[in-house]
Amino acid sequence: MKKIFKKEVKIGLQRTKEITPEILTENDIQNLPQIVQKYIRYVGVVGKEKVMNFRVEFEGTIRSNPGDDWMKLKSVQYNFTDKPTRIFYISAKKMGIPAVGIHLYKDEKAIMLIKLLGLFTVADAKGPEMNQGETVTLFNDMCFMAPATLIDKNIQWETIDSLTVKARYTNGSITISAILSFNENGELLNFISNDRFETKDGKTYYNYPWVTPVDGYHEINGYRLAAGAKAIYKHPEGDFCYGEFTIKNVEYNLKELK
Repeated sequence: MKKIFKKEVKIGLQRTKEITPEILTENDIQNLPQIVQKYIRYVGVVGKEKVMNFRVEFEGTIRSNPGDDWMKLKSVQYNFTDKPTRIFYISAKKMGIPAVGIHLYKDEKAIMLIKLLGLFTVADAKGPEMNQGETVTLFNDMCFMAPATLIDKNIQWETIDSLTVKARYTNGSITISAILSFNENGELLNFISNDRFETKDGKTYYNYPWVTPVDGYHEINGYRLAAGAKAIYKHPEGDFCYGEFTIKNVEYNLKELK
């Protein structure tokens, strides 16, 4: 899976490395809802390069079921914006046994493959539910880790009130939606979507609301970005937090694999 990860990242880097990004200006954001404009100014992307790709490092914990012990994890991901792509590699331990996984979203199709010891398959997910769900994840990444991408022409915005908007994001034949909630400072606090499915094995899918509240903001390489977030499915019997993530590093417009 590490080979797949590196191969796909190199394909994206080769495709984008010769592109010279334009500078994001006030004119680029004038048609966005007022609170989204405020957020984009707050994070500090105006006057900087538009985003062709970005790389994110996470640390955190995950679990499969509400009663399970937490597993520590580390992950690295690359996203590409010219042809919406998300390549996510994770390493963790389950009862002391190492597990690795890859999420790959490319050409409107998604896979999730997780193995123990790199050999025994725990989950192998693909199909329409994964394709739609990973479109939600990709848009979530755009909102929190690459706010400059919110000028994308494939996003339709609807203002609900002064601190809340609804966004519809389209990639090819797939359209998803999410509610974004902000505070008065312009910080994006929460993201909720009904379009992301929960699955543990890639065979059975459940459609619960998916929520990612953030844990404050901090400076990363000259940008003011979310420090971390929780990943929660809102089950009928109560919220199930299955992941807690700290964002360790974010870099934009890379030319080479790191």
